[in-house]
Amino acid sequence: MSARILVVDDILPNVKLLEAKLSSEYYDVLTATSGEEALQKVEEDRPDLVLLDVMMPGMDGFEVCKRIKDNPMVAHIPVVMVTALTDAVDKVRGLESGADDFLSKPVNDIALMARVSSLVRLKMTIDEWQARENTASQLGVVDDNKSVMDEPVDHARVLIVEDQNFEADKIAETLHRDNDNVIPVDSGMKAMEYASQHDFDLLIISLNLKKEDGLRLCSHLRSNERTRAVPIIMIATEDDMERIARGLEIGAHDYIMRPVDRNELLARARTQIRRKRFQKRLRDSYENSLEMAVRDGGTGLFNRRYLEVHLQKKLDDSKISGRNVGVLILDIDHFKLVNDTYGHVIGDEVLQEFADRLRDNLRGFDLVARLGGEEFVAILPDVPAERAMIIAERLRCSIADAPVRCRSKDISLEITTSIGGALIEPGDYSVQEVLDRADTALYEAKNGGRNCTVFENFGKLEPEKYKSDARREIE
Repeated sequence: MSARILVVDDILPNVKLLEAKLSSEYYDVLTATSGEEALQKVEEDRPDLVLLDVMMPGMDGFEVCKRIKDNPMVAHIPVVMVTALTDAVDKVRGLESGADDFLSKPVNDIALMARVSSLVRLKMTIDEWQARENTASQLGVVDDNKSVMDEPVDHARVLIVEDQNFEADKIAETLHRDNDNVIPVDSGMKAMEYASQHDFDLLIISLNLKKEDGLRLCSHLRSNERTRAVPIIMIATEDDMERIARGLEIGAHDYIMRPVDRNELLARARTQIRRKRFQKRLRDSYENSLEMAVRDGGTGLFNRRYLEVHLQKKLDDSKISGRNVGVLILDIDHFKLVNDTYGHVIGDEVLQEFADRLRDNLRGFDLVARLGGEEFVAILPDVPAERAMIIAERLRCSIADAPVRCRSKDISLEITTSIGGALIEPGDYSVQEVLDRADTALYEAKNGGRNCTVFENFGKLEPEKYKSDARREIE
């Protein structure tokens, strides 16, 4: 995934080294050589992650991090401190100032890239929830300016998976400082059982379990719907770095090395609990306040009112980030004939199933809305042309490849869709102008035989060329 990384260090060779490493992984790299310059670039360029040196003249990294986290507009941007300091006290100080991680120089490349990828993923998820909450604010149904640092960290429910009793006791005693409700278990089976019955704010998992693979347990918990959004802290040894990187890749949020320092553990736990509660508050606030105002009653998707505000926000973001926005308009082929032949009850079932398939086949940070009648719109932020076309073809196939089962009359109907797409590059566009561009492509798709995808400036897509691993693309 593309992301913008700000590297902050007063020593130019250090900056160039990190810039080269990140650029080789196709990240867009910004640089700053002082705390003041870093704060200015965070405010103006809104990077996806900040790699911050601690020891700088004037304003040190601790103060820079604190100022970032004190600003509600940018507090959710992840900060990783990179320093030669190795004292646990310094590491805890960095974490308590709001940093998401603390990497020691010389930086381990595996740890760096795994951490960057993991935090960028997390940031994109929070970005999407914040964008939706901002949309709600513009619609006048929610108004909340709290930042991630305002969230409480105490009285959390924590599940510990550790088969060394003395380690489990040490972790539990540490977390009791915050009056956390701690449940220790010594096996993955017990962990899955508890996780299926209770809601947790944090999962702490040993990668060094004697009789099972802690990494596999992380994967199971991440794929389980109930625990998918619960942060995971891995406990490991210095020899486990490649497994730690793999854990971050599959969705774990953080790690701590043995021997576990109590203060570092508490600081890392607080960071994850704070972020989890912040994300949950964004989600709950948005969902509870917007349901009636912005949902289409027939399909449960967003309605046109919400779509227009959200799309305008994405277009504004695109001008700042320099990233494209994909816009797809989908029309159910011959839908009037369905209503005329089978009645509106069947028509409503077709609309609902159509909406469900679109929702199930988009990425987590994409947005789908009902424009009206049998027309739907999908907004794809931060998407290159080829990926947008793959997604469009995946949506088309999700409709055409399986008949719609209508239970009210016990019939199955073959339904197809025509799709018009436009890739919107950064610029000054109105919402209507953007929708019109995609609609023009849709008109070509309908005139070109239907059940096909047409993209502005690309023409009709060849289905075989844009086949993909749908599950991998969605995740």
